[in-house]
Amino acid sequence: MPAKNPHVSPDVKAWAEKIGSQIRLQRKALGVNATAVAESAGMSRVTLYRIEQGEPSVTFGAYLAVLDVLNITFELGAAVALARNLPKQFDEGWLPVNIALVDYPQLKRLAWQISNVETLSPREALNIYERNWRHLDIAMLEEQERQLIDTLRTVLNEGDKNV
Repeated sequence: MPAKNPHVSPDVKAWAEKIGSQIRLQRKALGVNATAVAESAGMSRVTLYRIEQGEPSVTFGAYLAVLDVLNITFELGAAVALARNLPKQFDEGWLPVNIALVDYPQLKRLAWQISNVETLSPREALNIYERNWRHLDIAMLEEQERQLIDTLRTVLNEGDKNV
């Protein structure tokens, strides 16, 4: 029987739900079923479901085990940004699990050689920007894409690169 939900503030509840949602999105993006992730993390499928629903009664260790299995890392600033329910902008180091090429025209142009791919991980996007910086049309960068590049550099600790 699951533990009783502790009393948490609405902000903390929203934070847990957003983290759970990001976990589910990453699992789906990787094409891994819930049973496989749960077994790899050493828990039941029901516990994984509760994590993906953002239930605060699930132990912190269980959340960390799933994050490890799915290779999800984030800095505390990113988690706080999620908790504050920020819009889908790149404030305080928040990054999406997947970066849609259609949303970033310059990145899409730089990634021309990648076929049948609609999204990239933040690390893949940063690598493409770095490798192809000389081909980037800086004058054509939209504000959203500028914010993405700045956030990629900040979050992925790549501030000393060319990008």
